[in-house]
Amino acid sequence: MVCFCFLVDQTRQVRRSKPAAGICSRCGGGAHVADMKTATRFCLVPLYWKNWRAIICTFCGTILKSYR
Repeated sequence: MVCFCFLVDQTRQVRRSKPAAGICSRCGGGAHVADMKTATRFCLVPLYWKNWRAIICTFCGTILKSYR
């Protein structure tokens, strides 16, 4: 019998951000428009990248709205 175990992870990284009008609905903190990068790795080898834009809270880090 053979058993395979693979490690898959996904990381999100903020590449650029600038202030935006509005506040967070959860904590009341300020909002930023950010260019995000999501990277998916399989056994430590990067397989897939995706660049997208989101409005995030500066205090709690919640993604309030995403533009994919």
